[in-house]
Amino acid sequence: MPQPSERRPRRPLIVLLTTFALCLLIGLGGGGFTAYLASAPSLDEITFDPQTVTYFYDRYGDEIAVRYRQRRIPVTIDQVPQSLLDAVIAIEDQQFYNHHGINIAAILRAAIVDLRAGAKLQGGSTITQQLAKNAFLTHEKTFTRKLREVLWAIQIERKYSKEEILEAYLNEIYWGPGIYGVQAASRYYFGKDVSQLTLPESALLAAIIRNPGLYSPYTRPESALARRNLVLEVMAEEGYITEQEAEAAKAEPLQVIPASARPAPSEGRESDRWFIQYVMRELVEKYGFTYEEIYQGGLKVYTTLDPAWQQAAEQAMTYLDSLSNQRNEQGLRMPQAALVALDPATGAIRAMIGGRDDDEFNRAVQAYRQPGSANKVFVYASAIDSRRFTPATVLVDEPVEYPYQFVEGTSAFEAEGEEEVPVWRPRNNDGTFRGPVTLRDGLVDSVNIIAIKLMEQVGIAPVIRMAERMGITSITPQDRHLGFAIGGMTRGVTPLEMAEAYAVLANQGIRTEPYAVERVTDASGLVLWETTPQREIVLDAATAYLVTDMLRDAVERGTGRNAAIPGRDVAGKTGTSNDFTDAWFIGYTPELVAAVWIGNDAAAQPMVYETADGGTIRIGSAGAAHLWGRFARNALANVPASTFARPPGLVDGIPIDIRTGGLVSDGCAGIPRDEIRSELFIAGTQPTDPSPRCQPASPFHFLWDWFNRVLPR
Repeated sequence: MPQPSERRPRRPLIVLLTTFALCLLIGLGGGGFTAYLASAPSLDEITFDPQTVTYFYDRYGDEIAVRYRQRRIPVTIDQVPQSLLDAVIAIEDQQFYNHHGINIAAILRAAIVDLRAGAKLQGGSTITQQLAKNAFLTHEKTFTRKLREVLWAIQIERKYSKEEILEAYLNEIYWGPGIYGVQAASRYYFGKDVSQLTLPESALLAAIIRNPGLYSPYTRPESALARRNLVLEVMAEEGYITEQEAEAAKAEPLQVIPASARPAPSEGRESDRWFIQYVMRELVEKYGFTYEEIYQGGLKVYTTLDPAWQQAAEQAMTYLDSLSNQRNEQGLRMPQAALVALDPATGAIRAMIGGRDDDEFNRAVQAYRQPGSANKVFVYASAIDSRRFTPATVLVDEPVEYPYQFVEGTSAFEAEGEEEVPVWRPRNNDGTFRGPVTLRDGLVDSVNIIAIKLMEQVGIAPVIRMAERMGITSITPQDRHLGFAIGGMTRGVTPLEMAEAYAVLANQGIRTEPYAVERVTDASGLVLWETTPQREIVLDAATAYLVTDMLRDAVERGTGRNAAIPGRDVAGKTGTSNDFTDAWFIGYTPELVAAVWIGNDAAAQPMVYETADGGTIRIGSAGAAHLWGRFARNALANVPASTFARPPGLVDGIPIDIRTGGLVSDGCAGIPRDEIRSELFIAGTQPTDPSPRCQPASPFHFLWDWFNRVLPR
């Protein structure tokens, strides 16, 4: 590889020609020089706005990621030690405080020395010229660019003081791989703030300026040491330090931090990248920032991320490693998964995992998948909210059939003259039928027929409206059919949508729009954006609590048992699509709501995998519930347990017959005790008619009932 001196043989000639041109223009007096000066930038054009690093912080104000094109941390000149200021001036521009932007004598001297050597040995550019080149111009080595550099330097000197120019210079120049500005350089090479630099360290930084590659203390330590010692000698010659101080500093070795220990230009923890990716998209699409501002504007973005929740989510994902180690054709793990968790009271996103690999597809917000039985919540919420149905309402689980409906009130396959209309015969997951079932048991056991019948009675339109009010935005006109009750959708839903919808139940009927950014400031702390959580009442609080009570049962004794957390109120619902292509659990406590999705990226591929012993394993909603439980237990480990707030307007302790939904009074006999349940109702909806199975109680029944109550079972 050619050395730097071999790559630039024409540079001394350019410098000499530039010097000659300047002398000629100046010698022409007002005419030539004034005319060329007229093409110089106006003073208003000259502002120093260097590209700076944008920082992202978690909810507690701790840094979690950075984004930048040039890693730069601006400082003021009073933060820079005098030893570094002296070193830079001594080696780069000894007449800095005496010239007005250019130093003709220095340019001529450098050009003559370089021409004699046939290579560039000395620099003729002043600090102001270097600033002009780095801040405003290209680095092309042409006569025209050099003249423009001179004109910019003159204008800079007209507008700014020497201290302002030196401060801008120290914050602007390149100091190594991706490192711009003296503060970033100090941290990169020494692992400390610039204000803490010693004399030998200051001299080394000044030495690196000329050529960070040639004088790198990591790749060319001998060259770096020689250049540093030269800086110290020049500082002594110029009177900035004594000969003794110079010799003592020269005796010091290069004390840079090891390459393995230096702060890499990291963009954050691997598991946080899904969230940061989402935040950046929100900044651009929702809040009006540009990617240029994010990468160059030195913003401070304060996010909602909770590091403990995020770590809990990351750890929970490892559960899938024990189930399958297969990969698809793209090399991505199978199955994939996503998790997103919110604070239900505010909508703040506390954790987000978009997948199990390092691909760019964020499944928490970009993957639209079939929700399966998780959609039943919208049917039950709509039914309870209508006040025509209660948890004790009984429907019959039995074989049913419907014409294929794709738009409410129509049948897509009906056509005049057809002898037979294709029908849909839904079935339950276990292939059985239970007969009379209460709505509570229908939701707890996720009985498909009950949900479909309930949607038929409530109405397709009210259920669709309920889902949309709770936060589902991906519903299409083709989704207006009874299959929606068990997850039949054209497009599907995202985990974030489902988390937002279930948060309505956890938050007493109030919908809170999910958000990831608390506020954004500029580098000085000026607030550029601040989020005000958006809240809207979309469901009666009593309805929300009653559905929550039913979903709490689903976790305690139903399909969501794997998500149970001893000592905590947990409510939630599983969801599995046909052929086990998608598995869900969306659950919540008073403090947390989270949606978990598991599935293959190939939407039609079932989650059936070979095991190490030659068998097969099928992953469904029980696995999603287990993953949710692992996450929530760890995320809430240090959060005191609380119970769901009960609103007014509810009555409980009402005994009902689970086969008929009728009231079981004290004088009612003939109903097995395990078919009597104490039920919760919205006031005014509780049954008043006795169960038709009630029989007049005889003295024997009273005695038998008394024994059942007082004797241990």
